[in-house]
Amino acid sequence: MKLRVRSDLVYQFGPETDAIFQIQAAHWPGQSMLDERIVTTPPVVFKEDVSPFGYRTLRARLTGEVALTYEATVDNGTLIGLPPGASQHDWTDLPAEALTFLWPSRYCPSDQFGRFVERQFGASRGGERVLAILDWISEHIDYTHGVSNAGTTAVHTFIDRAGVCRDFTHLGVTLCRASGIPARAVSAYSFGLNPPDFHAVFEVFLSDGWWLVDPTRLADIQGLVRIACGRDAADIAFLSTGGACQMVRQKVTVAEV
Repeated sequence: MKLRVRSDLVYQFGPETDAIFQIQAAHWPGQSMLDERIVTTPPVVFKEDVSPFGYRTLRARLTGEVALTYEATVDNGTLIGLPPGASQHDWTDLPAEALTFLWPSRYCPSDQFGRFVERQFGASRGGERVLAILDWISEHIDYTHGVSNAGTTAVHTFIDRAGVCRDFTHLGVTLCRASGIPARAVSAYSFGLNPPDFHAVFEVFLSDGWWLVDPTRLADIQGLVRIACGRDAADIAFLSTGGACQMVRQKVTVAEV
């Protein structure tokens, strides 16, 4: 699918504030950049980095009001849903890049959920286990704004039984890791998401590849454009700063070409 993605961000920064943006579509196998541009007011010279996983960061020291527009046409290839028969790997057979995503992280304390996943999901493995986890989240967690914040972990969401895409993703990642399945958080542009915004989903490593899933079930997998991936929200935030900043306005749009 060919998609036109755009983000318009206007933020007020304090004096000499370090900022890192992760808003560009990733260089990912099967995802091709047809064109893209970045415009800032006032002009900003960014330092751009590319991670081993293909996502990109923009770094700069900013002050005052800064407006940034990112726009790109992306062919995200052919994304398909996770099949129930996708096989789970023994840890000795996993690629080195997947090992990091087996362990607990700041927002995904998977070591606290081992007993729960074994009792709740029984002997299921692989794709069947992941799909059962998604069904459980859909049945037991309400999509509700205002019940979580930047410090909310998967434990809080499990207890509160409510949250937004970030919280759904953290809980899904946590339950998969507790099941011995590598899982990582993914930020994405999402075609058809209402209201449009940066969207958090996750992916699991099964059958020798990474498979995207949306625990909120608000987005069609075929309409996702990857931005960044990491252990949890701390790694995929679209904006991280070393000081105070305030949002003036923000808008995200995704349209089919």
